[in-house]
Amino acid sequence: MPGTTTEPYLTELANGVHAYVQPDGGWCLSNAGFVSDGRTTLLVDTAATERRTRLLRDALLATGAPMPSYVVNTHHHGDHTYGNTLFAGEAEIVGHAACVKEQVAAGHQLHMIWPEVEYGEVPITPPTVTYEDRMDLAAGGTEVRLIHPGPAHTIGDTIVWLPEQRIVFTGDLVFNGGTPFVPFGSLSGSLRALGLLRSLDAEIVVPGHGAVCDPGAYDVVERYLHYVAALAAEGRAAGRTPLETARTADLGEFAGLAEPERLVANLHRAYAEMDGLPLGIPLDLVAVLTDMAAMNGGRIPACHA
Repeated sequence: MPGTTTEPYLTELANGVHAYVQPDGGWCLSNAGFVSDGRTTLLVDTAATERRTRLLRDALLATGAPMPSYVVNTHHHGDHTYGNTLFAGEAEIVGHAACVKEQVAAGHQLHMIWPEVEYGEVPITPPTVTYEDRMDLAAGGTEVRLIHPGPAHTIGDTIVWLPEQRIVFTGDLVFNGGTPFVPFGSLSGSLRALGLLRSLDAEIVVPGHGAVCDPGAYDVVERYLHYVAALAAEGRAAGRTPLETARTADLGEFAGLAEPERLVANLHRAYAEMDGLPLGIPLDLVAVLTDMAAMNGGRIPACHA
């Protein structure tokens, strides 16, 4: 059952709308979902490995839905896109224009970070259909709106909004139970994206990681991001590095969030923005990963895929 299982599971959110949730939602265990009327299917995101994407595909087909005509990527990270290749023969892969550039530039970045994982055959398969601001699609009679919030979790995020059902797939703009993660995007932009999400007035929220929830999840993410901004301002004024600031931080109400080592990565982004660098400008990934490892007892956090 949701909340207790460690296996991926489907949950029907509305007629023809499903979320595919991968517990525990930690590193590389992301959510997906799909919309289908039995004739046309739109899939939101894939998974980090060939095996996990095959499980997603099997779960989708078991509902009677046909193979997707569209696969929408909420952003470029491999845990949401590596499995694109399993659908590319029959589906158009759709994403923001920056998602394509970032996916190509990142390549098999997860392989570099976690070389021990059995990814299977996952050639980089970026979107072939792109948009800049907004795009409307349809899965049968269901209206699906794609909305770019600007630089936020990454520079190429897509919100997938079903206005009739009042369901939103947020990608990694929202983590439910996990620490938000903005080094590939923007801290201030993530706060703006939360305002955009609130304006949709969704009733059901499918986060990028963690269990399906309601819009109350936005509040935790927002408070955390404000906490990071305040901590960064204090640390930078004191002349401390992001790692020094993170090591002396009191997480307070956020101590229970998974992946606490992400704090230092978020501080790297906050420092960059305080330095006046463009939103979403690439950070030194090696420095960010090294500092996260330092926060995690000297080890890169474990990949859960």
